[in-house]
Amino acid sequence: MAGGKYILLYMKQILVELDDRCARDLERVASAKSRKRSEFIRLAIRSAIDRALDRATADAYRSRPLPGELLASDLTGWDEKNGLLQAPAKTRGRRRRVAKSAA
Repeated sequence: MAGGKYILLYMKQILVELDDRCARDLERVASAKSRKRSEFIRLAIRSAIDRALDRATADAYRSRPLPGELLASDLTGWDEKNGLLQAPAKTRGRRRRVAKSAA
């Protein structure tokens, strides 16, 4: 079974125990028969990790907020061609477009 061997070489296996309700709901959205369950679980874990990291980043910014304006020392080490380094374009005299609702 060459396909199974390939997966085992490059993916770490983790045993996870689920309560009956969670297992039943998982079966409803990603049944084992459709062979999409592993991918569904990997995506769910990745999403949870990303949210946790985003919360940690937000907490760090709340504890030490950035100053109102960037100083030259804040940009040390940045690529000079990076668009974030450039001063923002002035928008005086322009109106912001408001998205129309689909309703």
